[in-house]
Amino acid sequence: MESIYLAIPLASLLGAVLAGFFGKQIGRAGSHWVTILGVGTSFVLSLLVLKDVAIDDAPIYNQALYTWMVSDGIRFEVGFLIDSLTALMMVVVTGVSLMVHIYTIGYMHDDPGYQRFFSYISLFTFSMLMLVMSNNFLQLFFGWEAVGLVSYLLIGFWFTRDTAIYANLKAFLVNRVGDFGFLLGIAVVLMYTGSLDYYEVFDRADRMLFATTQVIPGVDWTVITLACILLFVGAMGKSAQVPLHVWLPDSMEGPTPISALIHAATMVTAGIFMVARMSPLFELSETALSVVIVIGATTAFFMGLIGIVQNDIKRVVAYSTLSQLGYMTVALGASAYSAAIFHLMTHAFFKALLFLAAGSVIIAMHHEQDIRKMGGLKKYMPITYWVSLIGSLALIGFPGFAGYFSKDAIIIATKNATVPGAGYAYAMVLMGVFVTAFYSFRMFFLVFHGEERMDKHTKEHLHETAPVVTFPLIMLAIPSVIIGWLTIETVLFGGYFDSAIFILNEHGAMAAVADAFHGPLNFVLHALYPGPAYLAFAGVGAAWYIYLKKPSIAEQAKAKFGFIYNLLDNKYYFDRFNEIVFASASRGIGNVLWRLGDALMIDGLVVNGSARLVGWVSGIVRHVQTGYLNHYAFAMITGLILLLGWAVLG
Repeated sequence: MESIYLAIPLASLLGAVLAGFFGKQIGRAGSHWVTILGVGTSFVLSLLVLKDVAIDDAPIYNQALYTWMVSDGIRFEVGFLIDSLTALMMVVVTGVSLMVHIYTIGYMHDDPGYQRFFSYISLFTFSMLMLVMSNNFLQLFFGWEAVGLVSYLLIGFWFTRDTAIYANLKAFLVNRVGDFGFLLGIAVVLMYTGSLDYYEVFDRADRMLFATTQVIPGVDWTVITLACILLFVGAMGKSAQVPLHVWLPDSMEGPTPISALIHAATMVTAGIFMVARMSPLFELSETALSVVIVIGATTAFFMGLIGIVQNDIKRVVAYSTLSQLGYMTVALGASAYSAAIFHLMTHAFFKALLFLAAGSVIIAMHHEQDIRKMGGLKKYMPITYWVSLIGSLALIGFPGFAGYFSKDAIIIATKNATVPGAGYAYAMVLMGVFVTAFYSFRMFFLVFHGEERMDKHTKEHLHETAPVVTFPLIMLAIPSVIIGWLTIETVLFGGYFDSAIFILNEHGAMAAVADAFHGPLNFVLHALYPGPAYLAFAGVGAAWYIYLKKPSIAEQAKAKFGFIYNLLDNKYYFDRFNEIVFASASRGIGNVLWRLGDALMIDGLVVNGSARLVGWVSGIVRHVQTGYLNHYAFAMITGLILLLGWAVLG
């Protein structure tokens, strides 16, 4: 199996190399075929690995493949850890990526950077696979930074647009903040355990549990808490949690396929995966779990509220991504790691579906993205309509759809969690159900129902998008409906993650979920009792009434609650705060350092100052060179007398 494990990431890498370096030689068709075949190979082999792990109960594979360096007894290696968690992530990453590759043929058909785009998305798939397959922190960090690099390239893919350059720079800088914390966390782990290998670190975790340090003078922290919080800072950046969330909505400046691939289904879930992988560490720090659950709950509710006032179709979906990532983070803080990964999986399918469906609408609308200029698209785009409905129902957790199974499991687990902040988190995720349903169907109704608000030219040319676009939509819609029915019992209650995730006995939130589960059908019927499903129904009903029956209500509310609207429209002024406090302050500090360091010290003293000193000394010394022989003789005789005097007297 080792050759199969190695072939999974390398197949995607090969496609990226061929399309990137030989794109002109193999042409546009050649570029999409080599990358699709590469990612398709990775997907098929990932399915074989999942079968080997889930059905054939294969032993865990944990081997180093290459030793890069050994320093002071610490081994820096490239290696794979293949267990149930890895296998599931591999299938999700490659499956969604394959659909995005196929969809890209239609979406980027006329783009001059066609070959380059295919190379980038295939390279991203390789990077994400290296991340999830790693068995040590070194390789994890390599994959972590690699997906960040490719994300930067893809967000700014249309580099002639100022907004795209601003967005990719913003994503890069915000993620550097998170990655700095992540790197410090790895350093703490290495310092106290003496290893970068996951299993060795987990075995030596007690060294961090019983050690203390002072981050703030006079205040003792357990090292395990410090390490976990620093690692979680990395997750906050990559998985866009408050306050490091600001880059994700702006990343919609990139082409729609990367919105689905990177910023909905795979890359942003890297932080969720990392915390689940590090469960043996996080379980030892209740403080860290409390931080995780509070941050996640804040993101889940308050980012969802912003989605209500967004008018860009992709940004509405982007804020729903932020909110759903918050749900996953809440599950992690509640020690319901399996529920978090389960929601990660279901979310990958229906969120990629929603982004790609939004792209289908954008194509039909001649790249118009304002939902206020749409309406009535149902009769023009029936396939896109029905898959969008499926994706929206899955997103809001409508009973029977994929999102219901995973989201309801998170809500039940949060209700029964015991970590500090669990009560706050439960209130946030519960209210978030209504908010999610409201903004999701606000967008759905404004796009597909009601009056047609597009211009005459656009209306005359409206039609369903090409099969190469709609085929991936249909393929993603299928798991958005059925994947919960097929996998909930195995993934959540069948011991699927027993070898990959560690939970202390006193953290029994998932036990409460198990008590409420008596088969998928009964779990769906459970929604008929008073619970979150009714909040989802209410959200859909409110959106229908306000935006289809009484549109004046929305305008009246906007005028009456102008302060709240402006607060949401300005995204709680996070961008403004960052601009004033961090960006302006950083520029100010940089300007001072430039004046003191560059202008005064380096230019003024070192470079120009040394030149002036040499010139001044030269100006004096050159007067010694008179050209008269008697002057030179006098100087020589004087020197000789001084030397003789020094020798005699000395």
